[in-house]
Amino acid sequence: MTDVIPRDAPWVHVRFEGRSWDVPCSDLDVGTLSSDEQVRAALAAYLHVEPRKLAAYVIERHTNGSLTVRPEAVFG
Repeated sequence: MTDVIPRDAPWVHVRFEGRSWDVPCSDLDVGTLSSDEQVRAALAAYLHVEPRKLAAYVIERHTNGSLTVRPEAVFG
C-alpha cells in the first residue's frame, strides 16, 4: 500500500529544464527552516543533477509552508 500525502501538506513545486514536478517537502526533508542552499541540494539529489544547475534558481516561500523553485525571470 502506498502512503498518500495530503494535498494540504507542504509541497515543493519545481520548474526545471522545461518540466514541472510537485514533491512533498517531507520527501526532500526540507521545510520552512531550511536554507535556500539546503533546498537546492535536496532538489539536485532528487533530480539527479549537479547542485550548480540550480544555483541561480529562485526559491519562493509561501505562507502555507510550500515552496516554488524556478529559474530567475529575465525581462527586457
